[in-house]
Amino acid sequence: MSLSPAFLDELRMRTSLSTLIGRTVKVQKAGREYKACCPFHNEKTPSFTINDEKGFYHCFGCGAHGDAIRWMTDQRGLPFIEAVKELAAAAGMDVPAPDPRMAKRAEKAKGLHDVMAAAQALFEEQLGGIEGAEAREYLKRRGIGEATQRAFGFGFSADSKGKLKGALGEFGEAMLIEAGLLIDPDGERESYDRFRGRLMLPIRDIRGRVIAFGGRILGQGEPKYLNSPDTPLFDKGRTLYNIDRASPASRQSGRVIVVEGYMDVIALAQAGFGEAVAPLGTALTEHQIERLWKMVDVPVLCFDGDAAGQKAAIRAAARALPLLRPGMSLAFATLPAGQDPDDLIRAEGPAAMEQVLDAAEPLVERLWKHEQNAAPLDTPEQRAALKQRLNAITGAIAHPDVRAHYVQIFRQRYDALFFARPEQGGAPRHQRGGGARQGWQRDRRGNWKPPLPPVGSEARAIGMSGMEQRLLRAVLASLLRHPEQIALHREMLSALHIGDSALAGLLRAMVAASFTQETVETEGLLTILGQGEVYNMAKGMLRADTFTFTPNRMKTDSSRVSRDLEEAIRVMAQGPELETALAEATRRAREDLNEETFAEQQRIHRLKMDHDQRLAELAQSEDIM
Repeated sequence: MSLSPAFLDELRMRTSLSTLIGRTVKVQKAGREYKACCPFHNEKTPSFTINDEKGFYHCFGCGAHGDAIRWMTDQRGLPFIEAVKELAAAAGMDVPAPDPRMAKRAEKAKGLHDVMAAAQALFEEQLGGIEGAEAREYLKRRGIGEATQRAFGFGFSADSKGKLKGALGEFGEAMLIEAGLLIDPDGERESYDRFRGRLMLPIRDIRGRVIAFGGRILGQGEPKYLNSPDTPLFDKGRTLYNIDRASPASRQSGRVIVVEGYMDVIALAQAGFGEAVAPLGTALTEHQIERLWKMVDVPVLCFDGDAAGQKAAIRAAARALPLLRPGMSLAFATLPAGQDPDDLIRAEGPAAMEQVLDAAEPLVERLWKHEQNAAPLDTPEQRAALKQRLNAITGAIAHPDVRAHYVQIFRQRYDALFFARPEQGGAPRHQRGGGARQGWQRDRRGNWKPPLPPVGSEARAIGMSGMEQRLLRAVLASLLRHPEQIALHREMLSALHIGDSALAGLLRAMVAASFTQETVETEGLLTILGQGEVYNMAKGMLRADTFTFTPNRMKTDSSRVSRDLEEAIRVMAQGPELETALAEATRRAREDLNEETFAEQQRIHRLKMDHDQRLAELAQSEDIM
């Protein structure tokens, strides 16, 4: 829907911003303006200013800034057009309808909203009546207080096929069927109430309007939970239960918790976790994941610890992979086996739930553990299968930068799991008779430890040593001679951190060219690189036989080129990473020398020595002559 600037300006002028914000935030008059504690970040001293005359708010603490429409979208979490509609209704303005068909659909939706509101009122009334006694007793047993019942709108549907149909007859049978409240048996029999003898929960949209219902059976029978069907108001794959309450709560807590069902959400809310939502009888969908990312960057999925809960978590992880982008991911918290949020909170209190959430794992960690534990890893074939599964995961990630980091992390863990050299046994040798050699020291248990190997304070960039420089130039020269290999190794190449600015510029240009045209000959690649310093460096590498990775033959076996390049790039990438890890391990050992910190520092030191040896072997290979 396109709205004119004149209409939007009129809407802003008619809206009292201080009154609008004052509905949810305590505001105080301060001269010609108003002030409040900022609702977008936690603060004790007010730094949030509201200027009615100019029609904007501004926080000097976190920088939040906007007008009435921005307040509705950012603080309330409404889509733009929904924010405009709500403000326009309050201001007595009509939102222009773009065409008669849309106006007709809007009028129809309005009628359905009226139907759902009337049904909600009926269910609430029945919960308080004689027929609702069993439902009230159930809520009492579950420990759901009256305030929570009112907040979530609990109701009860009578065990009758026609009570709702008769009570809401003024809306007409056709509209009740379209709203999902009646079941139409295809004209063979009369329509009848969908929800019968169930504890009723309204499902609301972001504006708090009832758009569907969920009903829980009180006795024996199936299904245990029954949801409204998809209607013009309700799409279960795009809706999250409790989104209207969780959206503003998430702006206070900076967190969204995704749980499995209605009662999990309600138990968490009653315990003080108001930012919880749940999918509606389906696995978490792509639309729901995108909706969660509008609230926070990394929602926490908290599913049961049983097989079904963990399977649901992995399904959600798989659905998220193509959608991942910088900063946007998922985290996974696992409840103790056999417990849901209500069980845990009842047994150990809200603090135990907070501990579960604090221990949430990043998406990459959950995926690695799942694949590592999915099958035995005893034989070469089983280990190769793990590599294939990891490659399938990274292949599903659309964003190139995110994919490159996943490739790098999985490769590091895979190599550490299967290719790290075993540690040498035996106690460290030191001078007998109680004397210590120069630099040796005792740990807290009195055991002598050899001096820690020196390490730089931070990781070096690739290309600072002669061997690294030589190998890096050889790789670049090989890519120039075999440009079709650039796209194959693009993720690993993009993750390299190169200290030489000229070589780094050449690599960036080559990777960028591979996106433009992945299949290109050497001369075509030079044309794409253009004239200038990068072009001249590339021409120089091609003329010099000194920098040739694999034999200098234009018809070299492409599979060998690819294998050699993959190993060389991996070795180069590991250097700075091992430098960083060794520096951190050495720092920890110096601050607190004990068996654990010493063993870890020595382990990483051995990995670094193995890496340096392989780097030297590659750099001095006969193929690089």
